[in-house]
Amino acid sequence: MAKIKYTRIEGRSGGYYAFMAGSALVASLLPISALILFLQGHHVTGMTNQVPWGMPIVMAIYLIGVSAGSLVLSSMSTVFGKTEYKPFARVASMLAVVLIVAGLMAIIMDWGRPDRVLVPFFHFQPRSMFSLNAILYNAYMLIGFLYLVALFRENEVWAKRLGLSAVIIAVGVHSGTGAIFGFVYVRELYNSPLLPPSFIAAALSSGTALMIIVLKYTFDATGRKLDVGYIQGLGKLMGIFILVVLYLIFIENVTRSYAPKNYEASSFLLLHGGKFTFYFWVGLIGVGLVGPAAIVLNSATGSSVRWILAAAWLQLAGVLMERYLIVIPAQILPLELLPGMEITSVFLDGQFATYSVSAVEWMYSIGLFGVVAFAYGLAIRLWPMLPEEAVMQEPPA
Repeated sequence: MAKIKYTRIEGRSGGYYAFMAGSALVASLLPISALILFLQGHHVTGMTNQVPWGMPIVMAIYLIGVSAGSLVLSSMSTVFGKTEYKPFARVASMLAVVLIVAGLMAIIMDWGRPDRVLVPFFHFQPRSMFSLNAILYNAYMLIGFLYLVALFRENEVWAKRLGLSAVIIAVGVHSGTGAIFGFVYVRELYNSPLLPPSFIAAALSSGTALMIIVLKYTFDATGRKLDVGYIQGLGKLMGIFILVVLYLIFIENVTRSYAPKNYEASSFLLLHGGKFTFYFWVGLIGVGLVGPAAIVLNSATGSSVRWILAAAWLQLAGVLMERYLIVIPAQILPLELLPGMEITSVFLDGQFATYSVSAVEWMYSIGLFGVVAFAYGLAIRLWPMLPEEAVMQEPPA
């Protein structure tokens, strides 16, 4: 493959300044909402004693997943020999680092005590997935950064070694994130050995969707040439990942429904859970998975850049919905502390809980997207992240 020339964008156009100003404005919601939460406490959120994990945790696992998917895509050229992905390795790796940082910001908000951020590192507990993930996340950021440095220096030997390490740590990080929920055996909608692989599959599909959107809009905005074959190829790859996600969700829910002890939890999510059932069938399955898969795997729409872009946006929204449905409904169901007995107390033990995302949680969540967008715009302005053109090589005659 011919040597690729990476360059910075000029960043002097009105469109660029408008993008950066808009991103900064959205990002400003993050410190404002964090300050409100720090000063007033968690009572200003929709979280309660019954639902202690709210939108911040949803955003955390969502951003960490997209990050892992981006990092795996970045290593496609260095590790798996897919040289057609080489033009985008740098930007995918950079986004992976930015997204994991944003995901950890969401977790810090949920703690409510950012001054205690170092506590997990001084009190290690090998049987705690939280403790293990603290190590995994930091190792992930370090390897992702070193891998990006190797890509910049065009050191193929170290890029391959660190790329392989990046794939391993990305799988480990998101498996660990899925295990945080999958290993909680007291809640039927959490406890599942399929959550770690399901998390990884959704990470790959959402990471691919993000790259489709970022590449198309960035190349168009900066006047660079992007071969339509790249978007079509990424679209088909996203479609395959979506099918894997659908399969794992199907198997997980069939297995859960088969066990008598899980009947109530399963039927709550799938049949009579109100808005959660609607979110599952319409938001996740219909709009977020089946819809985009049908678009990109259809010969007519799968060759259209506009349709692929639409499918990528739907997929990102669908995975966010999946993360919401993983975190929230399991906490709505009452815990069966004493099987066969009814529990009533002033703390609503044994009763269904309620949860709605509060304004401050929406502010913080949207602010995280602003931080990612601003960091991306700044990075492509300061460093040579993208090639001047991305044209697919013709196969040899």
